[in-house]
Amino acid sequence: MTGASRGLGRAASLAIAREGAHVVISARTVGALEELDDEIKASGGTATILQLDLTNAEKIDQLGPSLLQRWPHLDILVANAAILGPLSPLGHVKPEGWDAAIAANLPANWRLIRTLDPLLQRSDAGRAIFVTSRAADGLNAYWGPYAVSKAGLEALAKTYAAEVATTKIRVSLLDPGGMRTAMREKAFPGEDRATLPEPAAVAPLIVEMALPSFNDNGTLVIYRDWIKSRH
Repeated sequence: MTGASRGLGRAASLAIAREGAHVVISARTVGALEELDDEIKASGGTATILQLDLTNAEKIDQLGPSLLQRWPHLDILVANAAILGPLSPLGHVKPEGWDAAIAANLPANWRLIRTLDPLLQRSDAGRAIFVTSRAADGLNAYWGPYAVSKAGLEALAKTYAAEVATTKIRVSLLDPGGMRTAMREKAFPGEDRATLPEPAAVAPLIVEMALPSFNDNGTLVIYRDWIKSRH
């Protein structure tokens, strides 16, 4: 689980651990991961803490071999971590802001695929879930770096899905929509947070998408539509 220290990553880690999976929780900040680890243990689950900066390409590349030293396979990859980047007209975005958003949201996920695909291939039902956003449609002004990186992520995930179509791996995209997260508050500071679901409300959908019974491949799952289908 990338981006596990807060928001959807944290909620999904707790939900998956409650289902009996051992969860590798990763983020840049160890302190928040330690708190999550305590909560997972208190609920009867188990986890391993992994400090991981997704802008550190070498560290990502080492991830697969490192995990293989401890476990024979990987059943679930949830690529959740992302950064918002600058919200500004394209002509005003500074190169460092552009590069940081693209690096964390797109190449990092390609590197995760490269390093973790061999472990997913060893699973009886490997599941790879990539968290995206409808910002990928490119319809919102000033969202350039984030929108472009998420559009690239969707193409990346769909390409991976096509490549593993004849294997036991299934790849999917999740659009959780607006949630009560720090990133959402930064993007929409005047928004009424009470109108948005908590990340914990979205976490059960990630659990469902991670199950061996979820056989969709290359599919975009939208939380709002999933909720409607349950009522």
